This record gives sequence, C-alpha cells and structure tokens, in this order.
Amino acid sequence: MIDPFTSSIALPLIAPSILAADFANLGDDCKAAMDAGADLLHVDIMDGHFVPNLSMGPAVCGACRKACPDTYLDVHLMVTDPQMYFKPFADNGANAISFHIEVVDSENHARELADELRQMGVAPGIVINPPTDVEKILPVINAFDLVLVMSVNPGFGGQAFIPEVLTKAQAISKLLKPTQRLEIDGGIGTKTAPLATNAGIDMLVAGSSIFGQPRDQWAAIIQNLRGPKS
Repeated sequence: MIDPFTSSIALPLIAPSILAADFANLGDDCKAAMDAGADLLHVDIMDGHFVPNLSMGPAVCGACRKACPDTYLDVHLMVTDPQMYFKPFADNGANAISFHIEVVDSENHARELADELRQMGVAPGIVINPPTDVEKILPVINAFDLVLVMSVNPGFGGQAFIPEVLTKAQAISKLLKPTQRLEIDGGIGTKTAPLATNAGIDMLVAGSSIFGQPRDQWAAIIQNLRGPKS
C-alpha cells in the first residue's frame, strides 16, 4: 500500500474517484484502475443535505476495501455532520477521511475533529469549496495531513474545472510540509492536470476522465495525468 504522506514518494499521485465507476462492476473497476497505475482510490460521500445529491455509504467503502485490500482509500465527506460518519467509514477500511471547512463551527472544532480521526488511526483531511475564501482554511491546515481544494462545486461528477481555485492552491501549497498533501477534485483531465500541478497540487482526483473511458485506455490516461517523469 502506498503511503501518500511519505516525503520521498513520487508525485503527483493519481486517485481515481469511484463515483464515476460502473457500480454494477465496482470491484473490478477498482482493481483495474489500480492495475492501470493509480496510486489510491477516492471515495466521494454525499448526504443530500450539504450537497444536493446522495452517493454511497460505508458499506460501499467496505466493498472497495474487500476488492482492493492493499489499496489506500481516500474518503471525502461532503456532509453536514462529518463526525457522525467517522467511525463507520474507519471501520470499513478508510485510510484518510476529509471533511469540509464550511461545516465546522470554529478553528478549534476543526482541530478537534482532526484529532478524533487520528485517534482512530485515520489521516485527517480538510476541504474547501470554490466560493469559500482561502483565509478560512489557512489557520487550520497545520492540523491536517491532507488539504483538498475543490475545483468544482461539489455534488455531481462530470463538471467543468474552475480555474480560479488555483490561486487558493498556490496560497496553501506555500504553507505545507513535505509530508502533507495538497489534493484537487473536479474537472481533472489531461488538459487541466498540468494547471493543477503547476499550482502546487500533488494529488489529483480524476473520475470521468478515467472511468468514463474504455478500460484499455486507463493506463495511458493515468500516465498522462501524472505528466512527464522528472
């Protein structure tokens, strides 16, 4: 299993989002994505309240863990009450769990939730939406292993990339340690991936640009997303 937070790891990391996978063949799609060169899997959770859509629950995360026992599972909670979901997803194999800065009451609240995840043995992440001012997240990023910049408004897959969020990525990247990751999610494909990495992103979530294409193309797509070898 790749540890995304090891300072010597080759970056950027590619995290296919299972939200775009074929749910009738989810286990096979997950395994095929990893065989094609992905580094980890991204699991998008929506509660129909914080975002206007429902996606999946802890059991689906558990199914991914069963299909890919050695794969790092990066869970993104797009929910109003993230704390309620921490233990169910940890128990179903989540390695990292991220929640939104928009749902916490204060900086102390964000830090308390990060500590709770660490006590469960889960890497904590914090997420910021496109309309939210970057100043809201900067004071707490030192408490998290992962910072996720949304490059679409969350709720649905297949949306167009919002380039204005790259200024947030640049501001955040300057403050991160080598063992922290800066992730981006939304509209990532071969044209937008270089824009993201140039802004300091080192973990790329890609959904339809991988799972929406024929499986025999996934390896080439993942390599193209990763960019030229340094």
